[in-house]
Amino acid sequence: MSSTSSEKRDYYEVLGVPKNADKDQIKNSYRKLAMQYHPDRNKSPEAEEKFKEISEAYAVLSDDAKRSQYDRFGHEGIQGRYSTEDIFRTANFDEILRDLGFGGFGGFGGSIFDMFFGNMTGSGRGARRGADLRYDLDVTLEQVASGLSTEIEIPRTERCSVCRGTGAKPGSSPRVCTECGGRGQVQRVSSSGFAQFVRIETCRACRGKGEVLDNPCRDCKGSGTIQRTRKITVKIPPGIENESSLRLRGEGDAGEGGNTAGDLYVVCHVLPHKVFTREESDLRTNVPLDMASAALGTSVKVPTIDGAGAEIMIPAGTQNGTTLKLKGKGIPVMGSSNRGNELVTVNVTIPGKLTDKQKELLKQFKQIEEEKKKGFFKF
Repeated sequence: MSSTSSEKRDYYEVLGVPKNADKDQIKNSYRKLAMQYHPDRNKSPEAEEKFKEISEAYAVLSDDAKRSQYDRFGHEGIQGRYSTEDIFRTANFDEILRDLGFGGFGGFGGSIFDMFFGNMTGSGRGARRGADLRYDLDVTLEQVASGLSTEIEIPRTERCSVCRGTGAKPGSSPRVCTECGGRGQVQRVSSSGFAQFVRIETCRACRGKGEVLDNPCRDCKGSGTIQRTRKITVKIPPGIENESSLRLRGEGDAGEGGNTAGDLYVVCHVLPHKVFTREESDLRTNVPLDMASAALGTSVKVPTIDGAGAEIMIPAGTQNGTTLKLKGKGIPVMGSSNRGNELVTVNVTIPGKLTDKQKELLKQFKQIEEEKKKGFFKF
């Protein structure tokens, strides 16, 4: 591909479509841009790179699985999971380009396949980067507040230590596939009337690898990888959000033929809490209070996420549903020294049963309130 993931533009932006665009919108946008930037039509120096960019965006967004991976992980999810060949293989470029009058893959300068993949020859043509892996980790709200270092067990493929990932028996080497010349693909040419069609297929002799093993490694049986379960330490930073993913570079499956290993994505699921609910970096909780304390004012001890608890002053005349703030008693703001607040909502409780003395006192209280109202409205 023409640029690194950090330099790539968003695929939706490249095609000029919204993120909820359907397949017809994506296809129609690509058709318009292909007509504008196809090198057979546009001879400007930047046209070819632009055509590659829109074609790559279309190849990803027109495929449901690739689009889902891109929406979740961005460009890293695509580069980490698919080879360049995989990205372009499922897109219907032939159909679209023929409809536009460009003759499919044979339309300009030889093959569009060479434009996308380059003129690659030699062994290991089809070797792929290792697959990314996902691990779902449950964390408590207390662990979100304090941070967490934990060990997880990951089953994954690793490079065979005997053949060092080549797949060949020690002392031997893979040889270049004679069927495809090490490219990993072969071209099939067919004609229909005046039209000639070129179809790119994975080489059956080497299964797209560009290499043939005459003496495969006994330990990995020629795959270059073995299956193992590893314990990996994961550090969860304080303040992590629910459903956030942490990327551990190189901790995914091993790549083919000694290629780069994939990454491990640890997706954190914050468990519900019995006492607190979270609102970004703030925590909410409730405190029950009898009506006399609410009227007269008091101080009560409320729970805090660190378990220590804290005293909070209830002003006289506090109404039911009033929310008070404990500054700095919430969740740390991820990547910052700041911390959210604890928001305490007062729930004034009304007793269900009253003693005779309580009834008498409340009657006196009510009488006084009524007299106050009469005095207030007296002219």
